[in-house]
Amino acid sequence: MLTFLEKSYRHRIKDPRVLAGMGMVPRHLYVLPEDREVGNSYKQMWYKIGHGQTITDPGMVAYMTQLLAIKRTDKVLEIGTGSGYQGSVLVQLTPHVFTIEIVEKLALRTHRLLDSLGYGETVIRRKIADGYWGWEEEAPFDKIIVTCAADHVPVPLLQQLKPGGLMVVPVGPRYQPGKLHFIAKDDAGKVHEKVLGAVEFVPLTRKKVEKAKEVP
Repeated sequence: MLTFLEKSYRHRIKDPRVLAGMGMVPRHLYVLPEDREVGNSYKQMWYKIGHGQTITDPGMVAYMTQLLAIKRTDKVLEIGTGSGYQGSVLVQLTPHVFTIEIVEKLALRTHRLLDSLGYGETVIRRKIADGYWGWEEEAPFDKIIVTCAADHVPVPLLQQLKPGGLMVVPVGPRYQPGKLHFIAKDDAGKVHEKVLGAVEFVPLTRKKVEKAKEVP
């Protein structure tokens, strides 16, 4: 897998820690059994994992992870646990990983998988909730990664990003191509946003009953 990533993404994946971390995570274990052929699991493609969700292609996982420039001391929040693959890559870079998944059946299945791989609750902190609202009890976070497309950058996540922190989030219409947004909050708390290339992600799932709680 490292050879594949190095050959396919050497023009934008420069961090050896990211490549080494991904090399520690067997992606074929995170896909559904029917897609578990080892060679195919590492190809540059996404797979359906049930419940309307997908596992992101390895190149995009590497790219988004590299953008965050994660340090060993960083506290990282992931929105969209999904298969657990991205979170497993993150924990190779920092022991302070928190992840949220809204789809309960998928979350429970993934939690069992993470437990079986040695990434128990004390290794990757996780909860089942609407990720739009972040994880206020554990905020602030040094880095935030969103693995599903929102129609706008969630304000609660901006609020939970620590000064000096970084966030990556896909933004766009539901089930249509969007753009990857790279956000930096400076030491004074001012937000700087850069729009990167086109991306396609499943939409951020929301709990409609909680929408009224949003403060404009």
